[in-house]
Parts: sequence; structure tokens; C-alpha cells
Amino acid sequence: MTAKQQVRSLLEKLPDNCSLEEIQYHLYVFDKVRQGLDDAREHGSVPQEEAESRLSKWLTE
Repeated sequence: MTAKQQVRSLLEKLPDNCSLEEIQYHLYVFDKVRQGLDDAREHGSVPQEEAESRLSKWLTE
């Protein structure tokens, strides 16, 4: 699917009365998720347990 097709698909899912700012936000989130998935495929990912262990000094319950 091309970028243009992906944008069209996203726009079709949004309500007709959404603002330009809402469209920008959804495009931004879509792009960041896509970048993250591409990065995970290219460089691998960390299991949740390991991530929690690495970040435990910053996590609070």
C-alpha cells in the first residue's frame, strides 16, 4: 500500500466533522507507530519483562 493509499484509508475512518488538527494528529501517530514497527523489524524488540526490568528505576506503582 502506498503512502497516499494509507492516508486515504485513514481519512475514510475519521468522522466527517473532524478538524485539520485532528487529521494532523492521527497522521502523526500513524507515522510514529509505522516507524516503531519498522525499527522493531529491523533491529528487533525487547520483551516486556526485560523492558520493565531496565526501566524499573523510573517506574513507580
